[in-house]
Amino acid sequence: MYKVMLVDDERVILEGISQVVDWAAAGTELVDTARNGVEALGKIESAKPDIIITDISMPGLDGLGLIEKASEAYPAVRFIMLSGYKEFEYARKAMQYGVKHYLLKPCNENQIHDALIELLQERQDAQVKEHAAGEIKQRLQRVLPHVKEQFLLEFMTNRTYGPMDLEYYQELFNLELQQKSVRLLLLRIVEEHDYSHLFAIKNIAADLLPGVLLSTTIEGKLLIVLADSADLPELHERIETVRQAFIRLYKLEVTAALSEADHMIQSRRLYREALQYLNHRFFIGEGQLITKNDVVLAGECSGVHIERDAEQLCQLIKSGNTEEAAAEVERLFEQLKELKLDTEVTRAYVVQLYSAMIQVCPPEEATDFTQRMTELTHMDTLPALKTFVADSAARLTAGYYKNHISRQSSAVEKMMDIVDRHYGEADLSLSGVAHQMLYMNPDYLGKIFKKVTGENFSNYVNRMRIERACEHIRRGGDVKVFELAELFGFGGNSQYFSQVFKKWTGMTPTEFRKFGI
Repeated sequence: MYKVMLVDDERVILEGISQVVDWAAAGTELVDTARNGVEALGKIESAKPDIIITDISMPGLDGLGLIEKASEAYPAVRFIMLSGYKEFEYARKAMQYGVKHYLLKPCNENQIHDALIELLQERQDAQVKEHAAGEIKQRLQRVLPHVKEQFLLEFMTNRTYGPMDLEYYQELFNLELQQKSVRLLLLRIVEEHDYSHLFAIKNIAADLLPGVLLSTTIEGKLLIVLADSADLPELHERIETVRQAFIRLYKLEVTAALSEADHMIQSRRLYREALQYLNHRFFIGEGQLITKNDVVLAGECSGVHIERDAEQLCQLIKSGNTEEAAAEVERLFEQLKELKLDTEVTRAYVVQLYSAMIQVCPPEEATDFTQRMTELTHMDTLPALKTFVADSAARLTAGYYKNHISRQSSAVEKMMDIVDRHYGEADLSLSGVAHQMLYMNPDYLGKIFKKVTGENFSNYVNRMRIERACEHIRRGGDVKVFELAELFGFGGNSQYFSQVFKKWTGMTPTEFRKFGI
């Protein structure tokens, strides 16, 4: 049962309320009484009331003073106020402390009973809400790490993610991301391993590295977003500590790559940078931390712009244009031939170019393309490197071309099916099919339709209509021309129908009815 304390400076009222109220019927018990606020404060610690019923006007410390001091020391206690005053100011002040029940004297036992019942119900409702909120919070805490991992993965791989997404998720995660300078740490386990090993090294890194903001696994590697550290040598030492701890516990070697610092919105570029550093392990070996200082970036050499070149080549590969992609490879290697860069710089350029190509691989081929990168370390001539890149680009481009053709054929099949079902409608048009049925650009649809079928959309529709009209004439015999025009999508325009009919069959509808086969 809930405990009640009664406070009033008038003995008659104090004793009267104590005796007439059926406390047990309200689910309560009266545990103590007091004659003023000071006395009540002294008794709260020992009586431990859940509810205090108090008069407002009392000597020493009045009801409002009692509520103010008791609320600070015992925030769980709830109050019912009694007063002979009708001024709203008292009630307004009491409301500041969460008091909702304000009874005017004289009040009877039923009013007090009802106020107790209502107050206890509010307390129980609050407990239920608090319990439900606690459960929701616990569930959120359990799934939040997975949400963070998925967000980081999507942010790195999905170009549609931008500043607004970053702002939304930093509020969700209670993290400062948008304005924070970060570095990306990429960890690759050298030998054969499973997901549990990535999970283990993630936990080790979370314990030993300063400023871990987010982490995820991406293409078999662990990616960690770190708040930029002013003490870079110490960060390098911490990363080495992580590597050594994992090696000691699991007997597996780890190669790490640390990007330069920039804002989180630039993290996709930082990720590409970390990948370039990691790929340089083929030249300096596995099992160490690789930074910008360890890598000779071809992009820093006069006349070579690796990021721009890689972007251009990858765009041509994704377009499915085999000839243009091959021509771009030819151009890039002619450029290398003319520049006559240092052998290792040239090789580094090709590795970075190939790394960019891996990023546009279909998921089912990414592993094979990645494993083939080791072949670059055994090639000592520019023609050999060129052949390797050209063959890889041709393979990727052919895959994209096949995919484009498949998608185009599927779209054209849908267009032909729409024509088959709607050829009798006079308002059937390419624009209508594009916007209302397929939700695609009409110019693009028209081009792929002609590419796949060999004729433009309007010719196809008219041919379909005339073919259906011919079949109808054969089956129906004597049928009016204006009826045919109405049935087969010419809106009853018999003259235009006859012109189109003659264009496709070589004779008028009347002649076809007499001589057609």
